Amino acid sequence: MSAYAAYLRVYEPLAAWSGEEQEYWRGYAAADRAPARTIAVDAEHRAAMHALVTAPLRLGPEDEGAALVQTIDGMTYVCPLDLQLRCWESLAEFREMLPNSLADAFLPRSLADAAEDEHAALVRKEGERSAHVMAARWQVPLRWFVCFDPAERQLVLGPRLSTYAAVGAPQPADLSRSLTYVTGMSRARRRVARALSVLHRTLEDGPVVDGVEQLGRWLEEFHPHSIVELDYGGLVHLLDDEELRADDSAEDLAEAVAALGRADADGVAAAYERVVNRWRVIAGVESAN
Repeated sequence: MSAYAAYLRVYEPLAAWSGEEQEYWRGYAAADRAPARTIAVDAEHRAAMHALVTAPLRLGPEDEGAALVQTIDGMTYVCPLDLQLRCWESLAEFREMLPNSLADAFLPRSLADAAEDEHAALVRKEGERSAHVMAARWQVPLRWFVCFDPAERQLVLGPRLSTYAAVGAPQPADLSRSLTYVTGMSRARRRVARALSVLHRTLEDGPVVDGVEQLGRWLEEFHPHSIVELDYGGLVHLLDDEELRADDSAEDLAEAVAALGRADADGVAAAYERVVNRWRVIAGVESAN
């Protein structure tokens, strides 16, 4: 069973690290230890599921030091999966959404306290930092598309997994099916800044503006020569080949922002409705019987 989630990743050049960290990632890349991206997504999901059914319960998989690696124009880029850090961030976000009594019913307070202590110890040792990966289940957050140009879209139509496959069911050997966007960090930052300029001029402060601002701040935490990747992940298995070919979400959102900038209300409504309707159908699978 594949996780129906999308991912926004930052791959940093080896120069982003120094000392022992750089040597570790240099050796990791040279040893060809990094999994393929499509394999890593599935393995990460299975490891998380295993952690949930382990006694005693563990918060997340225990395989720190794993990463995805890309080589572009002779340069090596590394995206640490930061699995434990992402688990801590997700736990904090989850608990903020619920009253303490309800949150404790889902996750024992003792486990939550232990996770918070571990996270605090890491911060004291290494300082505050964000994970190199953002994940979103059953959707691609629309603000993520702001980072990319429609021409940066890369589609591979490999085999489609069954939406209703049982856990542990056999999967095809070819897991190449994917839809990704890849761009340089400098381009991603400029696009976010331009979108924010339009949003600040035309919209009141609220969730839309806040979300794009948070995205911009996240990008600023990484090396300026990094690579930014949007990966549809397991969502490609919710769409048939024709639907993937017709997915123009990045172009639709770019059109909506451009129309907003020129005060074209009809253009904004038409472009935004196209992209929202597309993702509403996909998100509806989550609650389908």
